[in-house]
Amino acid sequence: MTSVGSGPRSLTTARRAVLERRVRWIVTATIAYNVVEAVVALTAGRLASSAALVGFGLDSVVEVLSAAAVAWQFAAPDPHRRERVALRVIAFSFFGLAAFVTVDAVRTLLGAAEPDHSTVGIVLAAVSLAVMPLLSWFERRTGRELGSASAVSDSKQTLICTYLSAVLLVGLVLNSTLGWTWADPLAALVIAAVAVREGLEAWRGDACCTPVAAMIGAEMSEGPDGGTCGCGDDCCSADR
Repeated sequence: MTSVGSGPRSLTTARRAVLERRVRWIVTATIAYNVVEAVVALTAGRLASSAALVGFGLDSVVEVLSAAAVAWQFAAPDPHRRERVALRVIAFSFFGLAAFVTVDAVRTLLGAAEPDHSTVGIVLAAVSLAVMPLLSWFERRTGRELGSASAVSDSKQTLICTYLSAVLLVGLVLNSTLGWTWADPLAALVIAAVAVREGLEAWRGDACCTPVAAMIGAEMSEGPDGGTCGCGDDCCSADR
């Protein structure tokens, strides 16, 4: 049995194949869920004139693009050769989301539209708050073991959806129960700010977690959950 990498946690060829297949399944599930989420959020957002819901729907579109980039990467015989391109796609998707959501939120704050109550949006935010952490954890754990910066970056995108679901839920509930119409575009601006931050993280990701395959003979550091990547513990941290 051949192995790839060095150190006590080197991956065998068979283990690498299993992990790469697992990544493909995870991104397929992520794409399927987010397509549904995007359609529901964008439709409900337009009906309710909700900048936050529209922003959340666009974030779902970005997640689809991000997961599709990782799926494209791992469809290749040597996925790590496509890592840099996949990270760039993820980064640009974040920046596009931030730009659109910011414009829409500012228009709402200036009185171009007043968001209405959206029961569908509240239910969607609650469901996503339950589903997204599981998908993110599974992909992040797998990506760390593979040493794949793009898979880890994509898992962070999915984790962001958890935070954004909470922000969206709070904004929609405050608007519905207390009539605080400003809460909706404010939630949208939070979504935009987080998107910019994570876009920058994705852009720099190729310099952080070096592919395991490229580190033969190099010393590898072990992450908090036992995963490996060619970088320090800060890079492997779940909160980065």
